[in-house]
Amino acid sequence: MGMHGKRDGAHIVWDWNGTLFHDNDAIIGATNAAFAELGLKPITMEQYRALYCVPVPKFYERLMGRLPTDAEWEVMDATFHRYYTRHRVRCGLTEGAVELLTEWGSAGRSQSILSMYGHEDLVPLVRGFGIETHFVRVDGRTGPSGGSKAEHMVRHLGALEGVSPGRTVVIGDAADDAVAASHVGARAVLYTGGSHGRASLEAVGVPVVDTLEEAVVEAERIVAAA
Repeated sequence: MGMHGKRDGAHIVWDWNGTLFHDNDAIIGATNAAFAELGLKPITMEQYRALYCVPVPKFYERLMGRLPTDAEWEVMDATFHRYYTRHRVRCGLTEGAVELLTEWGSAGRSQSILSMYGHEDLVPLVRGFGIETHFVRVDGRTGPSGGSKAEHMVRHLGALEGVSPGRTVVIGDAADDAVAASHVGARAVLYTGGSHGRASLEAVGVPVVDTLEEAVVEAERIVAAA
């Protein structure tokens, strides 16, 4: 890391799904495949973006009118991941992502990925896009799916050497990214191109942007003002 990075210590924690990885089509298809297992009607991307929340069983409750049983959750979760794995191959990185990652790194600043996507699946996916070298750490979810990102964020930042939470900005597409950032004393910028519509993101009370480029500009502003 160059002198610039040591001086300002700015660090971005990137979310993966719906942020760096533009996988909306695979996500909505996998969600509807999971719903079909229980005989539920498919939903549109607009409905998904209006209602999505974590933990995911709570999202299903919003659509079903009740929480899924443990058995239903297991079937839906397995179906979702099976479908998603098959269809993610058609998805690519969000427009401009590679340039932004390159520019942030060449300015001597550090960045990492923390995702609720399974670690064993995430790492080869990031590597396959040829962007792994931009990150000081890539962490996916370990343990069962369906939880919140906050505890994973504690472990993620704890493993990053010389990264101060106060000079860290989480960039993600879900309210849970802001909750996780707040949990460790970091800041957040939320991006409207993924799982949440603008209205539900604005209710969180952190900056909301429509492009990743705007997100990085906002992250720089936040760190400069810290």
